Amino acid sequence: MPQQMTFGLLVGNRGFFPSHLAATGRTEMIAAIERAGHKAICVTPEETSFGAVETYEEAKRCTALFQKNAKDIDGIIITLPNFGEERGLADAIRLSNLKVPILIQATPDDTGKMSIAFRRDSFCGKMSIANNLRQYGEKFSLTTLHTEAPDSAEFAKDLQEFAATCRVVRGFRNLRLGAIGARPAAFNTVRYSEKLLEQSGITVDTLDLSEIFGRIAKLPDTDDFVQQKLNAIKSYLPTNNTPEAALLKMSKLGVVIDGWMKSNDLTISSVQCWTSMEEFFGIVPCTIMSMMSEKLLPSACEVDTMGTLSMYALTLASETPSALLDWNNNYGNNPDKAVCFHCSNLPKHFFNEGVKMDFQQIVAGTVGKENTYGTLDGKVKAGAMSFARFSTDDFTGTIRGYVGEGAFTDDSLNTFGGAGVVEIPNMQKLLRYICENGFEHHVAANFANVAAPVKEAAEKYLGWPMHHHQ
Repeated sequence: MPQQMTFGLLVGNRGFFPSHLAATGRTEMIAAIERAGHKAICVTPEETSFGAVETYEEAKRCTALFQKNAKDIDGIIITLPNFGEERGLADAIRLSNLKVPILIQATPDDTGKMSIAFRRDSFCGKMSIANNLRQYGEKFSLTTLHTEAPDSAEFAKDLQEFAATCRVVRGFRNLRLGAIGARPAAFNTVRYSEKLLEQSGITVDTLDLSEIFGRIAKLPDTDDFVQQKLNAIKSYLPTNNTPEAALLKMSKLGVVIDGWMKSNDLTISSVQCWTSMEEFFGIVPCTIMSMMSEKLLPSACEVDTMGTLSMYALTLASETPSALLDWNNNYGNNPDKAVCFHCSNLPKHFFNEGVKMDFQQIVAGTVGKENTYGTLDGKVKAGAMSFARFSTDDFTGTIRGYVGEGAFTDDSLNTFGGAGVVEIPNMQKLLRYICENGFEHHVAANFANVAAPVKEAAEKYLGWPMHHHQ
């Protein structure tokens, strides 16, 4: 079920324009927000003239309301039914100090109603409030069209994208993530800077695999949580070919990870494999990670912490599971197609029917088949997709990334693990960008079109330079 968002609503009004437009515009915008399944917090006509914000005194009244509901407000929407008083609106933003995304909407004039009784001039007023917010040092988002009616299809789509942007910004605020185990020695590509993440308010908590294995050793097979997790695994996907002993190990691993993350208030995770988990514990962690990602709590392999952040951004925006994949193979001679693959811990959401638990064929050649049970094997389903990647750049002292959209296709593919064919317009241009800018071979993917709100959240509100591939 989609998450209900809460928006602080600021209604613009300038006295020598028709004030009745402010009154009706307020009602229309509240209806549009509620129609989308969200909630509006706005001063009433009893608290300010027409329930709008025009004067400094009215800005203070609005501020008191917003601050009272600060913990609930995900974003602010400024609606301009007429020109609007730019100072009052900007003052309300500054005094409230909510530091949430802001969307500016202006209602179009009707060319048949341009008399003094109905003329809006919000087309012009939108430029004025944008100018003032920039003077005040505030970041803000704009609707696709300069003017859009609250009840239009265009605004409904823009509101949907703004809500996605707000979810990403809120989700990343004071985010705590867990990094389990050391980065595999062969994967220099997933190095990252904890300090740059901390500067953005994102904390990494670490746990050594020795502690994981030690805690598992203390868990009896009959432990209630272990048995509950075992049942959850068997309900999650077919396990017919997997030894019971391996399933029990997965259950204990899941219980320990769940307990550690809960006790440390961690939301998402990255996990070591290749090949310590297999050699010294006897399973791969893929199924446990897949189950977390399926619950919208992404988990990335190879301790790719920036990978799990990329997954989480897409998950927050779309409210659906994300996966971490390799840009892995060309697909024939088509320059706009490629094979995306992992061995795999993809969430079940990504597969066609028929996905099953199997062993990890790549690592099995080194550590033995019996030590590599727990992967998900199946074909990725077809559908529209968005992709994203964040990376820390120590040379410039920034977090940066790229986003884009394409599709998983129905093209045939005879391989193992979790794999699908992607088609992305101008893909060779994207691949050149990835290589020239030193991005990792891992990319987050999601079955939704959410590249734009992820870019807006990361670039505008988090301050991370972003490239939008088109």
